[in-house]
Amino acid sequence: MTNEVYINRISSFLPNEKVGNVEMEDYLGRIDNQDSKGKGLVLRNNGIKTRYYALDKDGNVTHTNAEITAEAIRKLFDKEISMDQVELLACGTTSPDQHLPSHTSMVHGLLECPPVEIMSPAGACNAGMQAMKYAFLSVASGNSSNAVCAGSERFSPYMLAKNFESETARLKELKKNPFIAFEKDFLRWMLSDGAGAAFIQDKPNNSGLSYKIDWIEFKSFANELETCMYAGAEKLGNGELKSWLDFEPDEWLYKTVFSVKQDVKLLSANIVPKGTAFLNEVLKRKNYNLDEIDFFLPHISSEYFRKKIEEELKKWNMDIPQQKWFTNLTKVGNIGSASVFLMLEELYNSGKLKKGHNILIMVPESARFSYAFASLKVV
Repeated sequence: MTNEVYINRISSFLPNEKVGNVEMEDYLGRIDNQDSKGKGLVLRNNGIKTRYYALDKDGNVTHTNAEITAEAIRKLFDKEISMDQVELLACGTTSPDQHLPSHTSMVHGLLECPPVEIMSPAGACNAGMQAMKYAFLSVASGNSSNAVCAGSERFSPYMLAKNFESETARLKELKKNPFIAFEKDFLRWMLSDGAGAAFIQDKPNNSGLSYKIDWIEFKSFANELETCMYAGAEKLGNGELKSWLDFEPDEWLYKTVFSVKQDVKLLSANIVPKGTAFLNEVLKRKNYNLDEIDFFLPHISSEYFRKKIEEELKKWNMDIPQQKWFTNLTKVGNIGSASVFLMLEELYNSGKLKKGHNILIMVPESARFSYAFASLKVV
């Protein structure tokens, strides 16, 4: 049996007050007490104006990832639909608070709901979409009549200047430039914190609009491309990763093994072409007509990629006019696995949606290059 599946409620939670570009180092700190050399360049390219951190201005933690996620999930429920009715909980994140227990276990522990089936996707930006697909398949198959899925990130603790003190001190000892490598500094100005959640059911809302999920498609290209974004490891000259488990404990600090890093050249060369080729494959297989979409929701990590995506789509005769694009990167920042939920939530509450509208979602993940595409219809 295959049931139809609907997103009937969607919510977001952004911790604390918005943080402007000038204020970022007040929250994250200055490495070696100096302003970042790369910050201005990165911000000009990514176009982000404001973002949110689960920190105060002294760099103190205000929320855990589990707490951010739980806050978003609580906003889904009220007197009409209570959390007691939830049958499945799936929460994806790149940045769990610990290795064990799972992120979803910790979220469940914070929620006022009975025992439920849980699932914790791991990965990067697609972890939220994997949570959504698990929920979608569970409801579609009749395994459950409803499910909650969520995506969340708490990247800010990775980016605090204090985490790099041992590395810069070591560089000084070696009489080298104390500035950290661009692959580490780059992501300090790209990533931020927040969560989004959705309540999925096998029937649409009695009143108001719902998102009907038609399909969600995934594919990994790790067999073809080496690692691009990583943490808890160091990338070797041959492209392989050396795990933190294989370093001496003192190396964890002075090599900042646990920082989030990005191979920027590999990202720029592959992220758009590989994803566009996969989209072309999906559209042909689904017999999907791009001319019929009303909104295109691409998760873009940086405004730098907007023009590149547009140009690549045109090369494949898959032009999507900019007036159909709906993003909120510049306002909320790049929140990884939560970003797609925040776009859907803002669009749902924008007043722009009408019954019959078609939505195409695109979520690329650079960790080792995987992609998610989804088709929704407003009903």
